[in-house]
Amino acid sequence: MIYLLYGNDEFAITRKLKDFESGFSDPTTAGMNTAHFEARSMTDEEFNNALNAMPFLAPKRLVILSNPSSKYNNPAVRKKFEEYISKAPDSVKLVLCESMDPKEAAKHWLLKWAEKNSTLVKTQSFMLPKQRDMAGWIVNEAKNQDGKIDPAAAAKLAEMVGVDTRQAGMELSKLLAYVNWARPVQGSDVEAVCIVTSQQSVFEFVDALSQGNGKTAQKLLHRLLENEDSFSLWGMVVRQFRLLIQAREILDGRGNKEDVARALGVHPFVAEKTTGQANRFTMQSLEDIYRHLLVIDERVKTSQITLDLALDTLIMELAK
Repeated sequence: MIYLLYGNDEFAITRKLKDFESGFSDPTTAGMNTAHFEARSMTDEEFNNALNAMPFLAPKRLVILSNPSSKYNNPAVRKKFEEYISKAPDSVKLVLCESMDPKEAAKHWLLKWAEKNSTLVKTQSFMLPKQRDMAGWIVNEAKNQDGKIDPAAAAKLAEMVGVDTRQAGMELSKLLAYVNWARPVQGSDVEAVCIVTSQQSVFEFVDALSQGNGKTAQKLLHRLLENEDSFSLWGMVVRQFRLLIQAREILDGRGNKEDVARALGVHPFVAEKTTGQANRFTMQSLEDIYRHLLVIDERVKTSQITLDLALDTLIMELAK
């Protein structure tokens, strides 16, 4: 049996691979019977040797090949690869992992091949949940981690992490440890424990600026600076205002959040947040802010002002 794991939920795929790796009855020999390959960086000889090596004190070897499409990317090479792995010896369990978005799945050559060889290949899809389903995903993930979280707290955490399942899983681990698995996680626990993702914090930072709330914006800024390099944060702020200008232009042309997602190539969650913010600004005000950001950038690069001070000054000016 060959296993094909595909999708855009890297966290779920990684967890499934750990299940495969923990399937050895004797953990001491697991490492000697497991081989990981990234298709683009491996040689055919390395892959061949791993497939045909005999198991060591175990019934089977485990060979994991990530993103075969990055290497076998033309029809002639693909056909040889498909024929080759179809003849893999019974002594090996071969797992193929392929990153792909839902729209790619129907036409992807690996899935078409797997469908034709369904007696040989077992497929499993791992797609990221939609934003509206993320709170439910968090409730289920809490159960997977032997704990509980209130639906309202799950919704709050979902707002913080978007559809980043890995971040959500990590934050849940911290929350369950915080309550010592003794009670369900509450919304107040999420506020007390979770460090929101930088992107979400930037959204909140810009929200505060758009509402003239300098106190909240300054609080968010300093929380961000505790966890982010100031120049990395500056890049995120500039990028967000650039997205706002582009989104405002699309909205002025009678577009909607779906048009924003498609035109800017951003995740629907980001498009929804950006569209909501763009509605609070005029194009003229966004262009004025962007020119001001350029002035700050020049002053920082010529050592006229530190970036931390420039960001604080920006808050005071925009909050007016």
